[in-house]
Amino acid sequence: MGFVLIACCLMPLRAVSADALTRANAAYLRGDYVSAVRILTPLALRGNAKAQASLGFMYENGYGAPQAYDAAVDFYISAASRGNPFGQGMLGLMYDKGHGVQRDVVLAYKWLNLAAAHASRRERDYFLRLRNAVASKMSRAQIHEGQRLALIWAPGRL
Repeated sequence: MGFVLIACCLMPLRAVSADALTRANAAYLRGDYVSAVRILTPLALRGNAKAQASLGFMYENGYGAPQAYDAAVDFYISAASRGNPFGQGMLGLMYDKGHGVQRDVVLAYKWLNLAAAHASRRERDYFLRLRNAVASKMSRAQIHEGQRLALIWAPGRL
C-alpha cells in the first residue's frame, strides 16, 4: 500500500517537472530568459539534472541572470554528477577554458569523454569533436589519465 501511495504521489511531480521544462524551453526560445531562469531555478534546486544543466548555461552566458561562471560551474557539477551529458560536456568546456574553475585539460577530457559516452547519437559527434580538440593540447600521459578518470566515474561522484 505504501509503495502505491508513493508512486501515485511522484507521478504528478514528474509531469509537473516535464511541463515546467517545456515552459522554460519555450521561454528561452522566445528570448524571455528571465522567465526561463525563474522556471528552471526551483527545478534545479530540487535536483532536476536537465534544469541544472540549462540553468548552468544561462548563468555561464548571462541569459536572464548575471553572468557568473562560479554559479554555472556549480549547476554543471550537479547535472554532471547525475549523468546529464549536456552538464558533463559544458563542465568539460569550463575546465578547458578555466572559467569558474582552475584550467585542467585532464578534467576537461574526462567530462567531455563522459558526455560523448552518455549523449544521444545526434549529440555524440559534437562532444567527441570537443574532446578531441582538448586532446590535441594534451600529452599521452594526460590523455591516459583523463580516460582512467572517465572509466572509474560513477553517477553521484565527481
